[in-house]
Order: sequence, then C-alpha cells, then structure tokens
Amino acid sequence: MQDFNPETVAIECTQVETAYQPTLGRPIIQGVSLTIKAGEFVTLLGSNGAGKSTLLRSLIGLNPIQEGAIKVNGVKVTPKTLPLIRKQMSMLFQSGGLIPQLSALDNVLCGRLGSRPAWQTLFGFSKRDRSLALDLLARLELKEQSQQKTSRLSGGERQRVAIARMLMQSPSILLADEPTTGLDVTAISQVMDILSKLNLEEGLTIVTVLHDLALATEYSHRAIILHQGQVTYDGSCHNLAEQFMRT
Repeated sequence: MQDFNPETVAIECTQVETAYQPTLGRPIIQGVSLTIKAGEFVTLLGSNGAGKSTLLRSLIGLNPIQEGAIKVNGVKVTPKTLPLIRKQMSMLFQSGGLIPQLSALDNVLCGRLGSRPAWQTLFGFSKRDRSLALDLLARLELKEQSQQKTSRLSGGERQRVAIARMLMQSPSILLADEPTTGLDVTAISQVMDILSKLNLEEGLTIVTVLHDLALATEYSHRAIILHQGQVTYDGSCHNLAEQFMRT
C-alpha cells in the first residue's frame, strides 16, 4: 500500500499554457491553475479539442508547456526532473501502448525498464521482477494469459496488462487518457473497477480523461471541465450531474 496524506498536494498547476495553435487561434491550454491532493480520483471532462489529453500529457512531461508551472509531489516538472517525476507517475494511454509481439508478462516487465540503468537490461529481468509481474497479472485475473502475445488479447485484457505494467513502476499517481475507449460494457467496468480499487484501497491518486459523465459520477470524487483550454468547472461530480438533470 502506498503511503499518502490526503492533505498532501500531489499535482499543482499554476497558470499553465501550451504553445499557440494557429488552427485553433489560441493555445490548446491557456491559464490553467488547479490543485489535486494525494488520494483523489479526478476526471477531466470536455468536448473534443478542449485540451483534456494535452493537459494530462503535460503533467508527465510528454507535452511541453510554454508558460506557468507544474509540480508533482512538490517537484517542478522540467527536463532535468522528468526521470524523478516518471518514477512517481505513470500513464495509461487509450491503446494501452503495449508491444504486440511480446507476451503479456514481457510487456508488464517493461514497466521496470525506467527504474534501472540501461546496461542492466542486457542481463534480462530478475526472478524477483518476474515474480512481481506474475503476481500483478494474477491480481488482475490475467495469469492464464501471461504467455500470450498481447496482439491476441481482447481490448479489455490489453488495458489490464497496461495497468499491471504501470504498477511495476510503483507509482503514487496514475494518469489514464480515455482508458475505456473502444471497450465493451463489461471491459469498461473491469478497467474502472481496477482504477477505483487502486484509489480506495491503496491510496493512489488517479487523474483520468473520460467522455461519459455517468461514468465519472460513479467513480470519481471530482470533475474538472475544460472548454477551449480553460477550466470552466471544478467540483463534485454529483453536483455537476444534478446541474445537468435540472437543465
């Protein structure tokens, strides 16, 4: 279980702005300031092009910002601090980002690559790493699929493998960019239940991008709505749902 303090700030954005986009006539993100505390489950909502994924990617340094600052667990995100940031924060992409030619087990083991010097990878992974990877797959009900190539797995199974790979990094913060896209109803519930369990039982901070308000209301503590790169709502998902019902 992760050690966390709900009064600790996990993520802090101060007047964050990305590069100007001529096609939009504005920066994708403009003047975003927000604070996410350790142990929160936060969902970013908004229409296509609102800047949700761009903001999420900026938190982990995949999308550079032009103005403002982002801090993760008190450390400012810069090119020099990215290795440290990425030991504390991991990201789940829409497609999972897995290597299709590798088995589920080998994909999970890839989660250890960032925590060791490159030369050590020449000798493969330790028994301890392999045991941990198998335990994670078993925990996510994928032990029987551990030797299967991920190209042969279903969409929901691939997302669970991707979550196991993230957990190999022992992060305190998980980012998930539309993790339910293209999944059936059963797989959506499985993925969201796993994220919820990691949040509730292990105290991991979860920040996810979703398009479904009902899904956000069921699983999240808090919704942040982006419109044209700016925050237009930041508060309870339930309050937001009630507002929609009244309109």
